Amino acid sequence: MMKQVILEMKNITKEFPGVKALDDVSLQVIQGEIHALCGENGAGKSTLMKVLSGVYPFGTYEGDILFQNKRCEFKDIRQSEQLGIVIIHQELALIPELSIAENIFLGNEQANKGVIDWNETKRKTIELLKKVGLNESPDTLISDIGVGKQQLVEIAKALSKDVKLLILDEPTAALNENDSENLLELLLELRKQGITAIIISHKLNEIKKVANSVTIIRDGQSIETIGTADITEDRIIRGMVGRSLSNRYPDRKPNIGEIFFEVKNWNAYHPLHGDRQIAKDINFHVKRGEIVGIAGLMGAGRTELAMSIFGKSYGKKISGEVIKDGKQVQLTDVSKAINQGIAYVSEDRKEYGLILMDDIKQNITLAKLEKITKRQVINEYEEYAEAENYRKRMNIKTPTVTQTVGNLSGGNQQKVVLSKWMFSEPDLLILDEPTRGIDVGAKYEIYTIINQLADQGKGILIISSELPEIIGMCDRIYVMSEGEITGEVSQENATQETLMKYMTNSKG
Repeated sequence: MMKQVILEMKNITKEFPGVKALDDVSLQVIQGEIHALCGENGAGKSTLMKVLSGVYPFGTYEGDILFQNKRCEFKDIRQSEQLGIVIIHQELALIPELSIAENIFLGNEQANKGVIDWNETKRKTIELLKKVGLNESPDTLISDIGVGKQQLVEIAKALSKDVKLLILDEPTAALNENDSENLLELLLELRKQGITAIIISHKLNEIKKVANSVTIIRDGQSIETIGTADITEDRIIRGMVGRSLSNRYPDRKPNIGEIFFEVKNWNAYHPLHGDRQIAKDINFHVKRGEIVGIAGLMGAGRTELAMSIFGKSYGKKISGEVIKDGKQVQLTDVSKAINQGIAYVSEDRKEYGLILMDDIKQNITLAKLEKITKRQVINEYEEYAEAENYRKRMNIKTPTVTQTVGNLSGGNQQKVVLSKWMFSEPDLLILDEPTRGIDVGAKYEIYTIINQLADQGKGILIISSELPEIIGMCDRIYVMSEGEITGEVSQENATQETLMKYMTNSKG
């Protein structure tokens, strides 16, 4: 029997200012199959699905979409849903204050002459909940059920729209093992009922379990599509990371000293979902002059871990010990962490790292104003001199330190953030995605600065989603998956394949 193609995306190209997110990507999905999309963070998987579902409307990309042999030009998400293409995003779109029934039929109300028929709404909700195996009352509020059940409500909502193609973006990223298992079983059940699905996932064991075929996307291009017989973790990893590492990292001869910073038995929970653990029994250490990496996929808990340590600025029910220079320290708030010589450079420099309306000098001195203050008065001459010193040292491309930070390029903004934290004279510098959104030339300069700081005997902790960066910069690497450290790898043993194996595994 000839397999029918339900969806074809041809030569899709999508550009954002200065970035080609998708470059001539093609995808073919067979009716009644589960098709997986794999690729590293930033490869373009979600962008492709947003093009398909009309989040990025026709006219904002090049290429063609054919669904059930008809050419589609979706202006918005409603149009794609009318044809039965339904996307469930990683951030669930449910309204916590409304009931399950209200959420399922929101925008698709069961009404008679403009009046909602609540009996019909609840009857249909019960039917849909049975289909997804969820035993809850239609009147239960979304805020009263866990993330696993919320994910099932999202799928019930999709089924209410007579779904033909269900797209799931990282559906199990926030779920525990049990809930993930249930969700995968449900997908297999829906496939039996003839529903086609596209699943974006980093968890290779899950893909092996449910997918009939896998398309790998790398750096905005479709690399290959693998059929059932060839789906192995090694094959997918090779496709995801198969790029050569040229000389993008400055040479360095590490001079590593004693352990000076340790975290022991560290546990933390999500600030809103109190039953969800974001850090599970974490133990790690950093030596003087050492650059240590933390690798992991999106949702692994790397940023949450770093923020929970840095003055408990994220998470609830945080427990465990932090030992610095042999003594236990209490990092109960951010200012205590700074005073203990710890700095955290956030992945979101605009939100947490800089005051964009202020000038360079004010931003640089912000984390340690007391250094340039006498009797609560800022010495402006000293502030200017310090900032000028960092402008030269860090090669911040601007004629004057009175320039507004918001007007600088991404790379120069990142250098201002680094200057700010270097001014606070830390012993441990936690760098979260230090080169995100920065061009190759500026990256090299930032790597050089990181190496210089390590050479001064400081400890550096780098969180990065770019495996080549982690391998190219770090002396030792911890790997996280689902809130746990699943492996520790020395630089000489670090390959992208090894790290990816630990990143896509739970403990063990």
